[in-house]
Amino acid sequence: MLEILAASALLVASPVVAMATELLMFEDRGCGYCKRWDAEIGPGYARSAEGRRAPLHKVNINAGAPRGVTLKRPVTITPTFVLVRRGHEVGRVVGYPGAEFFYGALAEVLDQVN
Repeated sequence: MLEILAASALLVASPVVAMATELLMFEDRGCGYCKRWDAEIGPGYARSAEGRRAPLHKVNINAGAPRGVTLKRPVTITPTFVLVRRGHEVGRVVGYPGAEFFYGALAEVLDQVN
């Protein structure tokens, strides 16, 4: 019973690792491009094919990577979208110049997931 409780606590404390594949959005409160993504993509992302395949988890860039997540290199620009599979970075999309770019770049990263 104690082992089950400990495992449950770990999953609650580390929601990213609980998901097989997840998209981390590293953002900053003052980031204009983050706000633009929120307005243009945010409302429909969870309902999109990409959003169903890689649910979004927002992360404050100043907090660093969530516990249990291993990045290939530090995140220094907002927004940066990091695709994580089983706690390890698969790939990333840096910046947000618009919806067409975002979905095209995300498709390339998602293609790397087996």
